[in-house]
Amino acid sequence: MDGIRQVFAGMPWWVKWVAVPLLALFVFGGVITSILGALIGLVFKLLLFVGLVAGLVFVVKKVRGDSSKSSAGDW
Repeated sequence: MDGIRQVFAGMPWWVKWVAVPLLALFVFGGVITSILGALIGLVFKLLLFVGLVAGLVFVVKKVRGDSSKSSAGDW
């Protein structure tokens, strides 16, 4: 780690804070975007699943509530 600090000690600020991060994005950009895409897709599917389960519970309660007035022991 000391060797890396010594190399960057003589460099201008823009090399450390602009050029190196841009190079890292250029080299690893595809990996970063694929990981972010996978995470966003997973979150979307999780929210979709929660919404569908909530809708199913709502429909079952609604149907059960209406049918329980006429026949309570069906389910």
